[in-house]
Amino acid sequence: MILCQFIFKPGVYDDEFQRLDAQIDTFAQALPGYRGVETWYSEDRTVKNVTYSFETMDDVRALATYPQHLEAKEKNARWYDGYRIVISEVTRSYGDDRLGAD
Repeated sequence: MILCQFIFKPGVYDDEFQRLDAQIDTFAQALPGYRGVETWYSEDRTVKNVTYSFETMDDVRALATYPQHLEAKEKNARWYDGYRIVISEVTRSYGDDRLGAD
């Protein structure tokens, strides 16, 4: 499984952001290897972490090259007060299954 973490400080969102964000999310969820998304905040809620899970790097590449995603990347400074992307491969995940699917 591949995790794509988008860690950022939210800025001001406008209609263009909302449109692109919805299109990107819809596209990501339609990818064959899409496994889910989780959102976390820092304790003071100034930093947000949105983590998408995919089965393969092919899915990640498809999202990375999606035209609306490329457009949003070019305009990110309008909407975020800083960001970091972390792509990682999960080699093992386990638990007691009371938190739901991984």
